Amino acid sequence: MEAMTGGKFLQKFRLYETRSKFYLIGRDKSRSHWRVLKIDRLECAELGVEEDPTSYTENECQELLWRIHEGNRLTGGLKFVTKCYGIVGFVKFLGPYYMVVITRRRKVGTICGHEIYSIGKSEMIAIPSVIVCPNVAYSRDENRYKRLLCSVDLSKDFFFSYSYNIMRSLQKNITEKNTGQVVYETMFVWNEFLTRAVRNHLKNTSWTVALVHGFFKQSKLSVSGKDFWLTLIARRSRHFAGTRFLKRGVNEKGRVANDVETEQIVFEDTSDGIPSHMASVVQHRGSIPLVWFQETSRLNIRPDIILKPDVDYKATRLHFENLALRYGNPIIILNLIKTREKKPRESLLRAEFAKAIHYINKGLTEDKRLKFLHMDLSKLSRRKGTNVLALLNKVASDVLDLTEFLHCEISTSAKSEGAPSGERTVAKPRDDKCSSDQSECVAKLVPLLLQKGVLRTNCIDCLDRTNVAQFAYGLTALGRQLHALGIIESPKIELHAPLADDLMDFYERMGDTLAIQYGGSAAHNKIFCEQRGQWKAATQSQEFLRTLQRYYNNAYTDNDKQDAINVFLGHFQPQQGKPALWKLDSDQHYNIGRQGTLKEEIARSFIKRSLSDGNILLENSLPVSNCNNGEKTGLLPMQQLDDIREPSDSAPDISICEPNPSSRL
Repeated sequence: MEAMTGGKFLQKFRLYETRSKFYLIGRDKSRSHWRVLKIDRLECAELGVEEDPTSYTENECQELLWRIHEGNRLTGGLKFVTKCYGIVGFVKFLGPYYMVVITRRRKVGTICGHEIYSIGKSEMIAIPSVIVCPNVAYSRDENRYKRLLCSVDLSKDFFFSYSYNIMRSLQKNITEKNTGQVVYETMFVWNEFLTRAVRNHLKNTSWTVALVHGFFKQSKLSVSGKDFWLTLIARRSRHFAGTRFLKRGVNEKGRVANDVETEQIVFEDTSDGIPSHMASVVQHRGSIPLVWFQETSRLNIRPDIILKPDVDYKATRLHFENLALRYGNPIIILNLIKTREKKPRESLLRAEFAKAIHYINKGLTEDKRLKFLHMDLSKLSRRKGTNVLALLNKVASDVLDLTEFLHCEISTSAKSEGAPSGERTVAKPRDDKCSSDQSECVAKLVPLLLQKGVLRTNCIDCLDRTNVAQFAYGLTALGRQLHALGIIESPKIELHAPLADDLMDFYERMGDTLAIQYGGSAAHNKIFCEQRGQWKAATQSQEFLRTLQRYYNNAYTDNDKQDAINVFLGHFQPQQGKPALWKLDSDQHYNIGRQGTLKEEIARSFIKRSLSDGNILLENSLPVSNCNNGEKTGLLPMQQLDDIREPSDSAPDISICEPNPSSRL
């Protein structure tokens, strides 16, 4: 959310209604700033929203509500509807508009003094008054769309913050200034489409929350008698999002399925909650960036892989260009799929992936080539006497020598209201240490070391083997992070150390969560179980049950889940007189519709969808670092943003009607 005057953020809301309007009253945490949002209820087909420009005190707001009640006494007065904690968005199917609000939240962590929340409960509220739309016994299709949207359970694996850009890594929050509308357009904000209309109309993000989908866990751990906080964040991309067999490989815009950014943040435990140093490291997972797919089959638990030719590997090239723009150089690829099989499946992709990297690298200078490392993790894990995690730790150490990680110093000071803030300051919500009415607590983050480049890991699903590799990378990085913070003397944590077990629990939970989201079951954690010394028979039984659960969900429930995701993200928008979503083939709607005039969009006369699943926010790259691992590898050439930035091709806008200036409160 955007800051209000003096760095205020609306955090708590109360919704009231009259026959003609909804009134959403929002206030900041200190109860010093109160704002009013009016939503028209007399229009069925359009959305009318108006923000009162006045900033009220609590007493002034109470007086305003009393006047509204008195002015509407003949039609029932002003009635309380619900308390809430932000707007998730507005949506329209075949009938009226609905508003989705958060009615219960849970605090799950804190970063730089900024609170992070998950959603406890949400509610979908129809906007028009029953008087205006008496036939609110909605059609069967309308109710089915409502159930479809509600099947995206916001209380699971969605998180947000009012004052911290949780959709971006700590390094990007420090080094880049983008706030407000811009951060909603990033690839990790899942309700970008649902909030777009109201954000564009109000020209601010004060009333909406930006939802990130994935995983968030924060806990206090201890090593060598010193306490520290560990935060693990997984951000799932909304581009080319979906379920396992329905979203594979890369699309024409270079966006891959199961694209997840993982960030590991470490900071020391202090009495005032403000550490003096922080460290963060980012890694990436995503489907193999080739054009390939698998046909869902109820008869075949392992469908054949179908690889489609991509002339000059254009989609693959686009993917790595975007990775370079997001993370800088070098890009190191850790490919974990099988090399040889009796019936070629994964090995087909392994060979083609290597060809694609070789082809792309031929046109690049030596210092800008992709770094490609192949490791058949399945084969290595079956080899007696081979410690897979130790091998992965060695790879992780070599990668971290190239990319390094973010290490920043933090200082706090009181900042007068209206005083200019530095480029790398993060405002902390006021507490007892900053109690002056005219000041706020500011944490200034000064980077001592920046991460440059990223490790990109994949297996066939980017779930099970990938998660093991990400844990190994996280463990190696954790040793270096704690050493940089002065918490441990050696930058290495042994695999058998208690702290390694703690971190394994973090990554195992993250792996299970991401696997359920994409694959339909918890992750296969055979290597983790072996590392803990668990009983082999019990592990095999658990793995078998998870395989069956994944097969069942992929075969019987993934189509509905994909439909729900497409509606939530705005890739499919229902139209009167047009085919319903469930009457189309799984991705048939991706090729229906066209970008029309504003009049056509308002009339909703065609099926609207995103031809490329939203925007990619192209960001400046970090400094280049050479990597020499014995191969002719390197990174893609950097291009100017103006040369590579694409026009907006995300889901079409929802129109908002202009409020009547003469309308009463």
